[in-house]
Amino acid sequence: MRDTDGDAAPPNSAAAAQVEARLAGRLAELRLERGWSLDELGRRTEVSRSTLSRLERGEISPTAALLGRLCTAYERTMSQLLAEVESEPPQLVRADRQEVWQDRASGFTRRSVSPPHPSLRGEVVEGTLRPGADIAYDGPSLPGLEHHIWVLDGVLEVTSGGRAHEVGAGDCLRYRSWDRTRFRNPGFEPVRYALLIVLP
Repeated sequence: MRDTDGDAAPPNSAAAAQVEARLAGRLAELRLERGWSLDELGRRTEVSRSTLSRLERGEISPTAALLGRLCTAYERTMSQLLAEVESEPPQLVRADRQEVWQDRASGFTRRSVSPPHPSLRGEVVEGTLRPGADIAYDGPSLPGLEHHIWVLDGVLEVTSGGRAHEVGAGDCLRYRSWDRTRFRNPGFEPVRYALLIVLP
């Protein structure tokens, strides 16, 4: 890869080169997500169209100043942008590496089966509620968060949008969360379910 002045860039490790390639790809994605042409991005950043094109193709490495201009245009901090191009998440998450958190007071156990990552839009959680457990959430962390709940054992009562659903073993409830939700185990046995969360 070459720098913006046309001189050979200092040697990079393979890992650094992969990060630069992902950064180039992410910058192209951000522009396309907004429906901007290279000319429009150039107008907003005061960077030439040719430089932006070469940057998105991974032919040049961005300087800190150039990256700063792009971050301003895309309304991100540099830390946020770089977090989006961190190393690829592991494809295989071993059972013994899945974090487990327990709320003994409410009777809820949460296993992070497929943990969140800046480069991924979804995550998978396994939840277990003891009999009688009743948990209410004031609202989603992000409005419009997509939930797919697949009950593995027992019966789960889920209230979303003011409507209660009784979800039995093998059933799947899916919805987008905009306000309060409630998870309750109305039975006499623990309920176990898989929750797929997808960012809006």
